Amino acid sequence: MLVTEFSTDVVEASQRFTLWEEATAESHMRNWLRSNDRDDFRAMMRGLDFGEVQMSALAYPHLEIARTAKLIRQSDPEVYQINCFLKGEGVLSLDRGNTTLRTGDLVIMDSSRPYRGDVHANPSSWSHVTVQFPRGLLPLPEKTLQHLLGVPINGRTGMGGVFARWLTDLNARAAEFTPADIPTLASVTQDLLASALARCIEAEEALSPETRRSALRTEINAFVEQHLADPAMTPQTIADAHHISLRQLQQLFAENDTSPAAWIRHRRLERCRLDLANPHLNVRPIQAIAARWGFTSPTHFSHLFRAAYGIPPRDYRNLPPKACANRQQPCAD
Repeated sequence: MLVTEFSTDVVEASQRFTLWEEATAESHMRNWLRSNDRDDFRAMMRGLDFGEVQMSALAYPHLEIARTAKLIRQSDPEVYQINCFLKGEGVLSLDRGNTTLRTGDLVIMDSSRPYRGDVHANPSSWSHVTVQFPRGLLPLPEKTLQHLLGVPINGRTGMGGVFARWLTDLNARAAEFTPADIPTLASVTQDLLASALARCIEAEEALSPETRRSALRTEINAFVEQHLADPAMTPQTIADAHHISLRQLQQLFAENDTSPAAWIRHRRLERCRLDLANPHLNVRPIQAIAARWGFTSPTHFSHLFRAAYGIPPRDYRNLPPKACANRQQPCAD
């Protein structure tokens, strides 16, 4: 199963912490756990299974976590674990001292290295997202990565921000994915992480050309999504923002049989289509929806929408939900 949902609410209050210990030992790795809320430990977890790459979103109140030398000797899956803090704060202790972690931080751990953490969060919302996979899958030298273990990485800007937004979006859209998406989801996750880590250690040359291109394409896609409402966004502004030539940008999109301009148009039209299908936005004028996503000319928007979905925007808005779903089409070149 691609997505699994888990909550400690399925058992009585006195059994919830023990259930959480068992569930996380199976889904991640066995750690020593303690909580100030042990008597009624309300927590939840959403897991996404991408094969060798495992991702999960977790929500809990207070939790102390320790990966001891004894536990490592007993069982070591030899994996990296990356935590993205969505809310709350904590303190992480490794052999070189304590590190404070706050909302927006990323931190990488090694299952073969002891550590101790103390996290205060909120059980009613996702505290952090965790990604775990075998060390050999990360295309960076192991010795180099040792310098980043337990070090806070900025997940608010740059490639760290792109990776954090990717994880957040994966969690939010978990129900939309199918088993056919697994190879792509796993590959992009690893490539984005590798690129974010490489930026931190200035070792991008250690990445393969394929990994760098994949990470760049995902970074560009994220940039496009963030600027769809700006009618001034053009292929040239995208190229300039990522310090590449317009020709390089065009070649990057050509690998997926499209062009930068076609991709921008497709994403804007898709955003408009979703708004038109949303019954809560029925009172919003179609012209306002078009303008919200970067279309300055209502006539031009109507022409593009009809060419993409085979029906005028006004008629699309009046379709029943199932008929709207059948009108979805990929972008044209």
